[in-house]
Amino acid sequence: MNFTEQNNETHQSINELVTSLIEEDRTKYNRIIRSFNLPISAFESYCSWSEESYTRNCIVENEKFQLILLCWGEGQKSPIHDHGGEECWVKFIQGEFKETIYKVNSSGELNTVKTFMAKTDDVSYMIDFMGCHCLENISAGKSMSLHLYAKPIHNCNLFDEKSGESVRKKLSYNTIPEEMTDLI
Repeated sequence: MNFTEQNNETHQSINELVTSLIEEDRTKYNRIIRSFNLPISAFESYCSWSEESYTRNCIVENEKFQLILLCWGEGQKSPIHDHGGEECWVKFIQGEFKETIYKVNSSGELNTVKTFMAKTDDVSYMIDFMGCHCLENISAGKSMSLHLYAKPIHNCNLFDEKSGESVRKKLSYNTIPEEMTDLI
């Protein structure tokens, strides 16, 4: 059963969500990510937490897409970053977040374009022509967000607000499912 046939149903597991993403074209990813509804408990085996920074926990990566669970402590914030030219959807699984979107002006300065407050089940979308962004957990406690990239990204640009400089960064995971350790 493909996603089109089950689009009114709730996925019962991460595996069903992943199967939908594998079976469908990237043009359907927006609808898939917006419509799935899994209990927070479905993500427990992918969670890892750090006092220092949010964690990037790989659920699946293949040539079509990358699905990552980010686990955020209270007040943790991502650097301002782009997405290496790929599409990115963020589904907010638990908590409240502030997303700030930026664009570089003709003088090379980073300007805030808009700020969006997100709560559980909201979805955000970014691609580099829209600008770059940062996310911040504004909840009083832990939060989680699910990130879907249409094609994996292994590098991105991080932007420093103070210096105005950007730095190319190689991305890594805090956790990888055991069945994927030989693939990545």
